[in-house]
Amino acid sequence: MKKNNNGSKDLYVDGFVFAVPRKNLAAYKKIASEAGKVWMKHGALEYKECIGDDMNDNMAAKNGATFPKMTRLKDDELVGFSYIVYESKKHRNEVNKKVMQDPFMNDPKMKDKPMPFDMKRMSYGGFKTIVSL
Repeated sequence: MKKNNNGSKDLYVDGFVFAVPRKNLAAYKKIASEAGKVWMKHGALEYKECIGDDMNDNMAAKNGATFPKMTRLKDDELVGFSYIVYESKKHRNEVNKKVMQDPFMNDPKMKDKPMPFDMKRMSYGGFKTIVSL
């Protein structure tokens, strides 16, 4: 692994922000737990699923959009934030290739099962680490 200027490792992170209906939270947690095991089995360094706890928009109202605004959050929904950590972008691509070939991800029983959140309102991307303490 490359080391950055302060001697710590440069990691790569995939991040996701989405809205989860409160009534689907248990279903989301179940599927996310199962998916997390698949990512970790194939080499991810960390896999985290988080639910918004403090969505106070006092600071963001002055400086930009909040997660609730970004996800067009409805009254009966919660903001979800998840991230997966990898050694590098190359490592991320290798892990994700294995994940997409995993039997869990290709289970015919899941083919027509709806996701417990609206994927059209999910934001995601890959991020290079520029500061790591």
